[in-house]
Amino acid sequence: MVLDRLFGKQLDMPTSDSALPGRDGYAFAVPEIHAVNGNRIQPPFPAGLQAATFALGCFWGAERLFWQMEGVYSTFVGYSGGFTPYPTYQEVCTGKTGHAEVVEVIFDPRKVTYGQLVKAFYENHDPTQGMRQGGDVGTQYRSAIYYHNDEQKAIAEEMTASFGRLLARAGYPEVTTEVLPVPEFYYAEDYHQQYLHKVPDGYCGLKGTGITCATSRQDVLDLTEELEIPSLAVPHD
Repeated sequence: MVLDRLFGKQLDMPTSDSALPGRDGYAFAVPEIHAVNGNRIQPPFPAGLQAATFALGCFWGAERLFWQMEGVYSTFVGYSGGFTPYPTYQEVCTGKTGHAEVVEVIFDPRKVTYGQLVKAFYENHDPTQGMRQGGDVGTQYRSAIYYHNDEQKAIAEEMTASFGRLLARAGYPEVTTEVLPVPEFYYAEDYHQQYLHKVPDGYCGLKGTGITCATSRQDVLDLTEELEIPSLAVPHD
């Protein structure tokens, strides 16, 4: 591929046979406490909370996006969607583990809905770029929603369909976001956790398309009428 030659990055997913072998446990210590709010980033979490998992490019800015949202109890970053058990950051960056950089969000559904989290996800990156986000190129930067239950699956699929139609109307190519059952999650190294709190001037690659993502049936109906888009998929409220 041209981009592969240009950037020297792995843009094709490995197979289970070609992926790096990994190890039986973490090669580094995994922290327990969120550096910003003092809540736990390892189980157990308080009763009534739920988990959501997203990949939207470099996980530094992605984590800060969600920890700033009302109703979010905790956030932590790691690697999911690949084959290599307990990978290191250096291994993930080779593209030979198959993992995406992800942020896991522990949230209170009484204060913030899963649809609102998906809205933030879609409005803060370009989900049409395949194995990249802007200048960040590689399989670990792909877009993904990893759902934890059937309700999340339905919301994610319907919001992906509706947002895809809006992006197409604005001239964007097809959405490449993976919407899949949550795979095994492996924590990233301590220095990656809440990175932009520890390094306030650090790199953040988040950049949305400027297109609004609907979170309710009425939002979809309003946007459909405004943009004259027929048969737009309607998400759950």
